[in-house]
Amino acid sequence: MYVGESVSFTCKVSVSSGWKYKWYKDSNVLVNSEESITINLGLQDKGAYWCNASRNDILIFQSNKINQDVKQIPVPLLKPRNKQLDVFPKEMVELSCTMLLDSGWTYTWYKDGKLIQADKDVVIGTNGATISFRSDPSHHKTQNYTCKAELKDRSVHSNFSSKVTLIVYDAPPNVALLQSPEYSLMHTGDSVSFRCDVNISSGWKFLWFKDGDKFEKDDHHNISSAQVKDTGIYTCQAERDSFRLEKSQDMHIEVKERPQADVILLTGWAEVFSTDTLVLMCKVKESEDKWNYTWFRERIAVGEVPTEKYTVTPQNDPDQSHYTCKGIRTERPTYSVESLPFKTKNLLLKRRILLSVSGCLFFGIILAFLGCIYFKVRKPVVAEERPEENELFLTMKKQLEHTENSCPLVEYITDAALNEGPKKENDDIGLIRSDSTELMVTTQEDQAVMVSTGTENGGAMISFQKMS
Repeated sequence: MYVGESVSFTCKVSVSSGWKYKWYKDSNVLVNSEESITINLGLQDKGAYWCNASRNDILIFQSNKINQDVKQIPVPLLKPRNKQLDVFPKEMVELSCTMLLDSGWTYTWYKDGKLIQADKDVVIGTNGATISFRSDPSHHKTQNYTCKAELKDRSVHSNFSSKVTLIVYDAPPNVALLQSPEYSLMHTGDSVSFRCDVNISSGWKFLWFKDGDKFEKDDHHNISSAQVKDTGIYTCQAERDSFRLEKSQDMHIEVKERPQADVILLTGWAEVFSTDTLVLMCKVKESEDKWNYTWFRERIAVGEVPTEKYTVTPQNDPDQSHYTCKGIRTERPTYSVESLPFKTKNLLLKRRILLSVSGCLFFGIILAFLGCIYFKVRKPVVAEERPEENELFLTMKKQLEHTENSCPLVEYITDAALNEGPKKENDDIGLIRSDSTELMVTTQEDQAVMVSTGTENGGAMISFQKMS
């Protein structure tokens, strides 16, 4: 039982009458000798109670002992279900009131010392153990809440709980989106961090949005190595429990491809036979910005001063390594993508061999081409033409074309006379006749084989054709 409650004990013998009673508490005799005693309990009344009955001063009966426990009425424990005691207009607040001992308690609520009744804005749970309401700054900025517990059937009332003080703000806070570094244009590989900030209160959970799509819950969003796909509009929003703030301002970033460096060989083909050094140049593709350059040999930086060109000699690189370069500058983008490795091993030797082979092939093709042209335009050798039988003697016209000083005798010979020809069986003999005299015309070669046949054929002169 609790302090303040009353308890009654009765000592009774069921047979006969005339009994006298004596009460004891923990072996201490109580002054009351009535059949029943009533005690208004205090902490000091805790103990074992019993009695005995006597008649004519003779002890006859002794009762059993009853242990009476007396406790102090506990103080209710008031706890806010919200983790924060600073709240904003229309934010839901929930408080709970509990007793650590026993059960069957009911609770009542007080705001600034005044009893709270349930209504449309206030919800009181079963037995009053909880209360829920939306904060209203129009009443007071600072509001104190307490609770009490009671056992109605025993009229046990606790003291007030400790108070819970709520601070109610006039307006909800703003959500700020912070970016570091603060550049709207980024390049691939850059890092950027976003932080969603509420400058009042705590316990916020955060929602992140990219182009309107929710993607994460945390107070920050980090991009360690930006990609083109990270381009977009970022916003955030804060909430706690069921209370949600307005979204932050938009933050737009654009991610572009980082410029690519490239190694260019400046040593020309014409120089490969006259030098043992290679001159390399670093160039950032598709960039009009001014760059400095860092050179790397097998991933190790070389060169004391950043320069656009780098000379590879047998002395500074006898192993003929791989070279890369990267553009650097003080403005954004501060560096470029490192170039692809440039292999210098045996490069001069390879080019010399390639030039030699190419030269041989080139001149071979030229010679073959000239040979084809020569054989195409050269006239083929034609066997010596022999004049046909009817062309053994020249006509007057051809004779005039071939000689300026023709024989006077031939001038009398006409084309008609030549065309008539002899009517003899032997076609190999050519005769020239005039009206009165037959003449035989022969060449000098024919004269060597001429044979006189007397007066055959009417004494005419016969010319034999030279047989070949």
